[in-house]
Amino acid sequence: MRLLVVSQYFWPEDFRVNELVAELSARGHQITVLTGKPNYPTGRIFEEFVAAPQRFASYAGARIVRVPMLARGNGKLRLLLNYLTFAVSATAIGAVRFGGGSFDAIFVFEPSPVTVGIPAIALRALHGWPIAFWVLDQWPESLAAVGVVRSKWLLNIVGSFVRFIYTRCDLILSPSKRLVPRIAEYCLAGQRIEYFPNWAETGYASAPLGDAPEVLARPESFNVMFAGNIGEAQDFPTILDAAVRLRKHAHIRWLVVGDGRMAGWVRTEIKRRGLEDSVVMLGRFPADRIPSFFRHADALLVSLKPNLVFSMMSPGKIQSYLAFGRPVLAMLDGEGAAIIHEAQAGLVGAAGDAKQLAENVLSLAALSAEQRAAMGRNGAAYAQREFARNRLVDRLETWLCDIVSPRHANREP
Repeated sequence: MRLLVVSQYFWPEDFRVNELVAELSARGHQITVLTGKPNYPTGRIFEEFVAAPQRFASYAGARIVRVPMLARGNGKLRLLLNYLTFAVSATAIGAVRFGGGSFDAIFVFEPSPVTVGIPAIALRALHGWPIAFWVLDQWPESLAAVGVVRSKWLLNIVGSFVRFIYTRCDLILSPSKRLVPRIAEYCLAGQRIEYFPNWAETGYASAPLGDAPEVLARPESFNVMFAGNIGEAQDFPTILDAAVRLRKHAHIRWLVVGDGRMAGWVRTEIKRRGLEDSVVMLGRFPADRIPSFFRHADALLVSLKPNLVFSMMSPGKIQSYLAFGRPVLAMLDGEGAAIIHEAQAGLVGAAGDAKQLAENVLSLAALSAEQRAAMGRNGAAYAQREFARNRLVDRLETWLCDIVSPRHANREP
């Protein structure tokens, strides 16, 4: 198939769409990626890209078409302009660059914002190419959940816009089973929605890497590691509350790998609360370095704020954690909690419950090394059974073949 992938984020930014493009390209599909200039999560265009943009014109056999856009920067207004400039630029340049081209389908990767669907819909209107839309952030609910938008009037407008996007797609992909009914509220009756979760990284636990030298050795410590985006949704205020509760337990150490819009606040709070000895901010590193950090973890932490829409989501890092074979400490509700319970891969507490998180840390630390290793093995086996990338991409190929048939390709909303 000839596929156009539309994603505001792409390599060298670290997102799952990179792996998907590489896998589809390796299977013989001709992939073109319509994307922006790399600037996530720092908010600045990557220096290596500025120095030599030609080095980033292809990836794993896929051609990359990059469009100008305003970098994320800092603040809500700048972020809004980042979203809008990509949507407008990709729509205009896509119409010109692909005016004489031909694709079998468009695949949209949407971790946020939903405006990434605008260029795809414009191209569908021009050429009739069907759209598969992977929803990884459900607007407007997620905007309300993190407090970005509080006005009901504005949320209703965003909801209408989401409906406009979804109803012009031929296939909607949901990362969780519990989110499917919510997505359906914005779709046409009978519109096709499929469950398509994040996959587990292949061979994650056996990655040929040593320990990360950035982690100061403390053999007596029990290391709880958080890896990933440090944002509003991850509820770091509650994580730090749990760390305060355990401050007297000198062997408990919290390691934070990653970056995000809340990272500065977290650093300030660590100092304000006197947690410098127990909470360590390690920074952001390339994806291929992450297994070397996981090797230091006695438990891997995943968290989400208490909110109905978050309970419908399963963070993609759960698959990564399970695949690595370490026990998981979870502070979340709903789908993600159910996965960890079913896998028997760790301990789960309710979202927003610092007391329960602290108790679970102590409970896990009190287990024998073999008991924790058994949890890790359970998780790795579950990841391989439920989230193997090959099987998930097999399904995606089948669904894409379905929508490129003439019966689907010409469907109008």
